[in-house]
Amino acid sequence: MFATIINCLAVIFGSLIGLLVSGRVKENYRSVVFDGAGVTTLIIGVSMALQSGRIIALAVSLILGGLAGTLMNIDGAILGFGVFLERLTMGRHRAAKAVPAAAAAAASAAAASAAASGDDRGWNFGHGFLNASVLFCVGAMALVGSFRAGTEGDSTLILTKSVLDGFMAILMTAAMGPGVAFSALPILVYQGALTLAAGFLKPFVSALMLSELTGIGGALVIMISLNLLGLKKIKTADFLPSLVSMIVFVLFDPAIARLAAVVGL
Repeated sequence: MFATIINCLAVIFGSLIGLLVSGRVKENYRSVVFDGAGVTTLIIGVSMALQSGRIIALAVSLILGGLAGTLMNIDGAILGFGVFLERLTMGRHRAAKAVPAAAAAAASAAAASAAASGDDRGWNFGHGFLNASVLFCVGAMALVGSFRAGTEGDSTLILTKSVLDGFMAILMTAAMGPGVAFSALPILVYQGALTLAAGFLKPFVSALMLSELTGIGGALVIMISLNLLGLKKIKTADFLPSLVSMIVFVLFDPAIARLAAVVGL
């Protein structure tokens, strides 16, 4: 757990630097920050996605997972949690208390709208929280590093990830604002839980499972990069169930291979 706490602190520290840097960046340079963060994220995503050896399973998992996530509105739920964190930490609820109930409801709606569309600096608390949380949690380093820390007491991989996450947090915070810092919460919960449960889960994590989860995670990171670059708005969190779909495909991979051999595929 110590290494995971270091990882969280690295993200928070990187975010603070990002806020300081962003405050000194002129408006006409902000697009450069977005482009830099977007291209860096794209490179990370492609390198992860290329580790997949089951492209058909990846495609089906993305589609099924996307449909399930859309049905459950996961993206909206996480953004809503981001809005809650913003109000909690930025003091917006105090302003709402100073107005009548009807006006408070309108202020709440306006706050949610602002979180969804970004403020006048181009910052977007909810999306910053969401994108950073996905980016920092779906990679192989989070999974393997947590298992190593939990079963072998080796924190090297998580500490290395901490350095990388810290630098990425600088870029993403400069582009999307303080919501990125709060991605430390999902990191703490996700990596902490994996570390504590490592002894039980490790026997189920094969090399194939790791490569395919990394591949599907890479696809999610590519979606984040497309959002940052402004090429297409994708509700990335709605595709998180794709990870579960891929786990099912990997678990049934031997049976699928035998069936394919029988039918001559």
